[in-house]
Amino acid sequence: MKIDFLSSHPDKIKEVSEIIYEEFVINTGSTMRYDDVLDHFSNTGTHTFPITLIALDNEHCLGTVSIFENDLKSREMYGPWLASLYTKPECRNRGIGQKLIARTIDVVKELGFPELYLRTEHASVYYKKRNWIHVETLRIDSGEEIDVFKITCI
Repeated sequence: MKIDFLSSHPDKIKEVSEIIYEEFVINTGSTMRYDDVLDHFSNTGTHTFPITLIALDNEHCLGTVSIFENDLKSREMYGPWLASLYTKPECRNRGIGQKLIARTIDVVKELGFPELYLRTEHASVYYKKRNWIHVETLRIDSGEEIDVFKITCI
């Protein structure tokens, strides 16, 4: 298995867009359109945000993660942000998510950022077990509580 930039695998853009649209748009009730998601992933880079990484095994996409400049408008003082971590259900419990996170931290470090942030509604225990530091819990506009975490990269 290897972790690489989505921008190096344009043939995977549609697949990643479909995964993210299903998991983070439809399942959350967002009003974002699929075409907007596809456009977003068609314009990811390697050294400027947004950046998207994919886990590949024999050219099969196993999972993905992105790095955004900001993933929470009310907390613009934090950044960059790990976002949209996803591993396909049939590939879970194999350490793929952890490898995607580790590579994300490396990329952020290479870009010169001392910390990486994330927000989560349902996976706080996962990140606490992996030594992420809880920064705060807040209620967003939808009324949902989210936890903000950070980890040191340098």
